[in-house]
Amino acid sequence: MSGEPPAPVSALDRFARARGVTTYPELHEWSVHDLDGFWSEAARFLGVTWHDRPVRAVGERSMPCRTWFAGGTLSYAEHLLARAREAPDEIAVVERNQTRAGAEWTWSELARAVHACAAGLRRLGVKERSHVAAYAPNIVETLVGFLATASLGAVWSTCPPELGTTAAVDRLGQVRPSVLFHADGYRYGDRLVDRRSQVEAIVRAVPSIEHAVAIRYAGSGRDDWGALLGNDATPATVPVPFDHPLCVLYSSGTTGPPKPIVHGHGGITLEHLKALVLHHDLGPGERFFWFTTTGWMMWNYLVSGLATGASIVLFDGDPTWPDPSTLWDVAAETGTTVFGGSAPFIMACRKRGVVPPRGRLRQVGSTGAPLPADGFRRVREALGDEVRVHSISGGTDVCTAFLGMNPMQPVVDGEITGPLLGCAAAVFDDDGRPVGRDVEGELVITEPMPSMPLGFVGDRDGARYRASYFERFPGVWHHGDRVTVTRTGGWVVSGRSDATLNRGGVRLGTAELYRVVEAFDEVIDSLVVHVDGDDDRVVLFVQLAPGVTLDEELRSRITGRLRTELSPRHVPDVVEQVPAVPRTLSGKKLEVPVKRLLGGDDREQVFSGQAPADPVAMEWFAERADRWRSRPERPPSDPDAAPV
Repeated sequence: MSGEPPAPVSALDRFARARGVTTYPELHEWSVHDLDGFWSEAARFLGVTWHDRPVRAVGERSMPCRTWFAGGTLSYAEHLLARAREAPDEIAVVERNQTRAGAEWTWSELARAVHACAAGLRRLGVKERSHVAAYAPNIVETLVGFLATASLGAVWSTCPPELGTTAAVDRLGQVRPSVLFHADGYRYGDRLVDRRSQVEAIVRAVPSIEHAVAIRYAGSGRDDWGALLGNDATPATVPVPFDHPLCVLYSSGTTGPPKPIVHGHGGITLEHLKALVLHHDLGPGERFFWFTTTGWMMWNYLVSGLATGASIVLFDGDPTWPDPSTLWDVAAETGTTVFGGSAPFIMACRKRGVVPPRGRLRQVGSTGAPLPADGFRRVREALGDEVRVHSISGGTDVCTAFLGMNPMQPVVDGEITGPLLGCAAAVFDDDGRPVGRDVEGELVITEPMPSMPLGFVGDRDGARYRASYFERFPGVWHHGDRVTVTRTGGWVVSGRSDATLNRGGVRLGTAELYRVVEAFDEVIDSLVVHVDGDDDRVVLFVQLAPGVTLDEELRSRITGRLRTELSPRHVPDVVEQVPAVPRTLSGKKLEVPVKRLLGGDDREQVFSGQAPADPVAMEWFAERADRWRSRPERPPSDPDAAPV
């Protein structure tokens, strides 16, 4: 008889045993075919706290499904603060950044701050369905503001302060908040970024803002935070229906102004508990750290780690300063057990020879872009085979992952293990037919999920919502990712179907970039693509007015305005002049074909099925791709481009 302790049993194992099944495929099959049974049992197992009990889990199977847990009331904020009653003196939040000294907050301190902030918001007139926003980084004040807003039944939205005025107004102007939390600035590495003038411009441009609450983070300007919190910390959480709006997240703005996507209390509470408890196996005693900005859905995913009883690590700053090992060092120093970052970050560490310290890590996750098999191997070689390295894929649209790993199945390097419980993921061809294994197609979801959006702000009849997800394949959610199911059952994500850029795992839309670039008198047209591979880069091509040449002065003005009006992440690595921007006969820019050409795809395959209005313009890019491949050296880049 062995004297070794038994292997730990995961929450997913316990959930499966309660169902009487022993394999993940069997468990997943039940979860997507018996929606009412699965989600009812998941809510019970995960400890969802109801104030009014629901009649049943699912009211309808068609999409978009509007009725989940009818009659039930709950509070997202209450779930995230539940641990404060059981372990008030344990650490709930660990904060590390490059602007001020690190700090930690116990559960009781966090709960007290949230209730005091809620009282302050009530004094400012915030009530159910009021909109509260933040132009603030990933710090504890932003977290407290979010939970305080949620506890009142008000609606939260946030923009990271690296966004310029134009990008912030494009977002906040749609939701019309009455209160704006804002930081005076932040440090990015050794550089101090003052945001006070941007805040003034945002407040002028968004007339709904009645109260601007200043947070003195960088040490300049006024500070309203202490006065807002005051002395009243009486708990007063408002229970709301399952489909009550919790927050607004924003799409990347690829095809126009960013879509303001409304998520609900119940959907986010239940979906995040399912993903974090059953798939990441998070719980009390764990430390959860995912590198993110407040403008990415992974911030919401990270914050929800509190609902599992785990503590979370908030990081703000340059992840590569003073050297590329910064995030790994923070993970080790804070005792992080589950760490996540972007695939480009992990691959950059590999290229620079960074060897992460083991610390307490048991799991390393990647998202934002496909992680190559070599990325899996290098992390595992550095940390040990007992550390599970994996990749997840989802989106802002559902604020969760569709695909990821689970503790019941092994991870194959370069592949995502498969769909999460309750996610009926499939692969369709362009005609809406399911494809077999090893055939690339469109990622679709064939059954509703509780965290699918409640709708878009301002989309009263739901037409824009339906067109965004259900127009391509009627009655089926079309996500816009190209995926393949391998013959062994793993999933590989090739990238977005559209031309969304990806900077350090943060999705950036092209439409807002074009609005800035094409505002220059010298620029007739422009096109931007993200070229993947070992020489990963974002390239901006500009078609200039007759007689104008792209010199360093014009290049500097273009990149400077992108940095100022949008964010440093929008600054391309390369800006190059082209004779013409290729478009279709209908006027659509041929971004994806250009991306494929520069990425090394065969020109005959790329040109197949294309009908450019000016074939000569497309041919120029084919020749440019040939020259690029024959001279693999990287063109000079902007030194401040894309801090990831």
